[in-house]
Amino acid sequence: MSLLLEARNVSKSYGVFRALENVNMTVSENELVSVVGPNGAGKTTLVNLFTGLLSPTSGEVLFMGKSIAGVGPVVLADRGMARAFQLIQIFPKLTVAETIAAAVVSQQKKRWRLVSQLSSDLRISERVREVAEIFGLDHRLNTVAASLSQGEKKLLDVASAFALDPQVILFDEPTSGVSTSDKHAIMKTLIAAGKIAGVKGIVLVEHDMDLVAAYSSRIIALAGGRVLADLPPDRFFSDPHLIDTVIGKRKGH
Repeated sequence: MSLLLEARNVSKSYGVFRALENVNMTVSENELVSVVGPNGAGKTTLVNLFTGLLSPTSGEVLFMGKSIAGVGPVVLADRGMARAFQLIQIFPKLTVAETIAAAVVSQQKKRWRLVSQLSSDLRISERVREVAEIFGLDHRLNTVAASLSQGEKKLLDVASAFALDPQVILFDEPTSGVSTSDKHAIMKTLIAAGKIAGVKGIVLVEHDMDLVAAYSSRIIALAGGRVLADLPPDRFFSDPHLIDTVIGKRKGH
């Protein structure tokens, strides 16, 4: 398996506060690596390092063998890594087609034009429909994003990230706010869509331990900015002390 994403002895400080300390982590091809831990564990800082929003105070963050320290999400998307952002909260009045098209235009490095003109570009339209079909949103192309169900909104957020043709995609609690009955359906859709789209690796930041147990290749547990464990699911969940330390009484939430 080829190495896609790596943190080498990464530390991040904000003044005297040390958010991460000597963190080592890898994501290889065909892996779904979950990052778990209580609030304040350093998960958000790690995500921001992996998406080029921050530079480490010390250590290296590498994507496909090259440093991505502080390069920013736009440059990183060009290199082949995307983070699922909640675009519909930023542009709630755009339709499903327009939301996906904005990402497609970015990926195809075309200059931004008025949304009303996008439909005239056949290549963009075809790609928009293709991405929408993968996520079961092709019947909602003309629907305004704000009026979608919560589950559909989550799928649209991720569809926009997939439209960037990433090799690695980072999901930050992709099913938050979604009913328990819909969570597994959404996760299965995301993973299946990843395979169709040629995504090589997935990083999942998640509180829901049912999802972590069901879909992870490995689980990396953070607490106090340090890595407590890097284990396959069966070994992680067979250690009650580890679960209590990392999750406390929040298992399943």
